[in-house]
Amino acid sequence: MPVSYDEMLDMGGAARPHYGGFDRWLKATPQERLEQKRREAEVLFHRVGITFAVYGEKEGAERLIPFDIVPRIIPRDEWKMLDAGLRQRVKALNLFLHDVYHDQEILAAGKVPSDLILNNAEYKPVMRGMDVPGGIYSHISGVDIVRAGAGEYYVLEDNLRVPSGVSYMIENRRMMMRLFPELFAMHAVAPVEHYPDRLHDVLRSVAPEGVDEPAVAVLTPGFHNSAYFEHAFLAQQMGVELVEGQDLFVRDDTVYMRTTQGPQRVHVIYRRINDDFLDPTVFNPDSMLGVPGIFAAYKAGRVTLANAIGAGIADDKSVYPYVPDMIRFYLGEEPILYNVQTYKLRDADDLAYALDHLPELVVKEVHGAGGYGMLVGPASTKEQIAEFRERILAEPAKYIAQPTLALSSCPTYVASGLAPRHVDFRPYVLSGKEIHIVPGGLTRVALAEGSLVVNSSQGGGTKDTWVLEG
Repeated sequence: MPVSYDEMLDMGGAARPHYGGFDRWLKATPQERLEQKRREAEVLFHRVGITFAVYGEKEGAERLIPFDIVPRIIPRDEWKMLDAGLRQRVKALNLFLHDVYHDQEILAAGKVPSDLILNNAEYKPVMRGMDVPGGIYSHISGVDIVRAGAGEYYVLEDNLRVPSGVSYMIENRRMMMRLFPELFAMHAVAPVEHYPDRLHDVLRSVAPEGVDEPAVAVLTPGFHNSAYFEHAFLAQQMGVELVEGQDLFVRDDTVYMRTTQGPQRVHVIYRRINDDFLDPTVFNPDSMLGVPGIFAAYKAGRVTLANAIGAGIADDKSVYPYVPDMIRFYLGEEPILYNVQTYKLRDADDLAYALDHLPELVVKEVHGAGGYGMLVGPASTKEQIAEFRERILAEPAKYIAQPTLALSSCPTYVASGLAPRHVDFRPYVLSGKEIHIVPGGLTRVALAEGSLVVNSSQGGGTKDTWVLEG
């Protein structure tokens, strides 16, 4: 595999200009103090309860996401480019969602194959012809970005359903400010703490028409969900109610919350429940997590759901290769942020190429998430590759393939001291009447040496991400 781009050090081993101050501080700081602060961070994260559940492990098993004390630093000019590219991309994706549920112009133009959309499990026909406030389908978007080659940025994935991880962005910053206040005196780091206020503003801005003081709630599947900490954290930070399906009911196409003072109307629901479990009268009839009748209230324009039902069609991995074409089609612009080269295994030529090059490629299930259901060719055995080949041949349309990128690395504090580890980056885009992007995001780090899998469910950790203002 080619040598990866180092976020902190240039080819000669010297600190890049935006890391200069941190590098000098790091060299002047005794190893014992760094180790002490690392242990302190672990204790504090446990105390605050920043854990996540891992599906498939024994009931109630929770883990602490490892936190690394070396920040990932992004200079101002790079952030300006990322900010512009993210706005452009999410704007196009929202226009695409409006289009495929209305006139379907992009399908008629042949820019995206019709069967890929209309036969996709993530396409929700019940949304066809339905208008949503402001035409916004993805109010909260998490866009996964990687660096490769000589440091070029690429979008690896779009998350438009229920993107998670923003609570760690905020808590990582709080932790760094508590552990190393002197670093923030030395650097002009853009703040991220106002994200919950921005989120609350965006949710209120998409309330049903004629509502002056909208009531917002966060809908969670419950404390067994892997991201429950985040659901509770965001509700508390926004000063709104955290509710489960059983706390809500629908009467006369209006959603109410049960309270000790009697029913209270809810106008905007930030839902952290997947489409299929949201309303048992419309989707999965066995769902105990949703609210019977909530879709009728949504369709009547009496409640806003964020993100919208059916938004998942735009972040399906089989649709991802077409996003640059969406940007050109809807905005008449060239993409600022580029996709990773992607082979669509539903196409015969791409399938033939992928099967011939499996040891070099990363193969992903189009509906997969969390690092599951994928093959990392260079890290797999001949037996694993042979088994995956059979899975691909059985259902080629279920997969895409991409080159194995040499993800950029960042110095990370591990048992042996500082060592490079691969990272990715998930900034969050808030879309309401305006688009807001907090300068920063969640940097995830693959803690195992040589690993490219950064997902927390697969043993990854997180870092604070600094965007420099100066």
